[in-house]
Amino acid sequence: MNESVQTIKKIIENVEKVIVGKRTAVELATISLLCNGHVLIEDVPGVGKTSLVSALAKSINASFRRIQFTPDVLPSDITGFSVYNQKTCEFEYRPGAIMSQFILADEINRTSPKTQASLLEVMAEHQVTVDGVTYKVPEPFMVLATQNPVEYLGTYPLPEAQIDRFFMKISIGYPTNSEESFILEKYQLSDPLGTLQPVADSNDIVSIQEEIKNVHVDKSLSDYIVNIVSLTRQHPDITLGASPRGSLSLFRASQAWAYYNNRNYVIPDDIKNMAVPVLAHRLVLKQEAKLKKVNPEDLVRTIIERVRVPVID
Repeated sequence: MNESVQTIKKIIENVEKVIVGKRTAVELATISLLCNGHVLIEDVPGVGKTSLVSALAKSINASFRRIQFTPDVLPSDITGFSVYNQKTCEFEYRPGAIMSQFILADEINRTSPKTQASLLEVMAEHQVTVDGVTYKVPEPFMVLATQNPVEYLGTYPLPEAQIDRFFMKISIGYPTNSEESFILEKYQLSDPLGTLQPVADSNDIVSIQEEIKNVHVDKSLSDYIVNIVSLTRQHPDITLGASPRGSLSLFRASQAWAYYNNRNYVIPDDIKNMAVPVLAHRLVLKQEAKLKKVNPEDLVRTIIERVRVPVID
């Protein structure tokens, strides 16, 4: 096992000191970070969404800010604004909350579409533009947004363009009874998050992000990804299928999953493992499918079963 893979495993194990029994969610969040991607966490309150983001940031000694989205949050609160300095007779940029490496966009669907749109540029290009001047955000940069799946009062649904910018959508879910008992014991005297120490740094992550790009993907597997995504655009239950950004995200996620499993090449199972968290949230279902309570995750699994798996020599 090479040193970079050991670093990834250390990060995951470190986060698990805070998040109990949710290995898959922690792995997927870490994979998204390694792919320079953003994560949408949709789950009920109190299952550890904020703790997951904070623990991940602490594990790599990165700067972290939490933005509580409400209807009165303005775009300038996010991106920053220019202030006129009377001494220098020039406008000065005052950074907004987005100028951090890890951003927790808490309850993102509670703010107005205008404020939601202020995140579009920074999520795609890692920069903000204020009064015609562009400012880069620090690297690595990651937005982890949360939303409540059962509470719709006073919320603004995320537009498709914004949802598509999230690399993955994950869910943490309730712990089992034994896991919850362990959580009570673990948190009895203190919060493990308060004493969590870094096991890597930002430079390690940037370096690994570059290494992952060199993981080999056979042409037949690239075609396999394209065939899966193409079928999402033709399925009778789907109004809007996955975009080319979805294809590229699945490509990158498969490379990262292979790298995490100590391989420098992708196999079909890497693509299958990443397809649901990468593609399902990008699908817009037809109204009839929603009425039948068709699940986007199940649709992706069905599509994968229909696509012939290439044989690699």
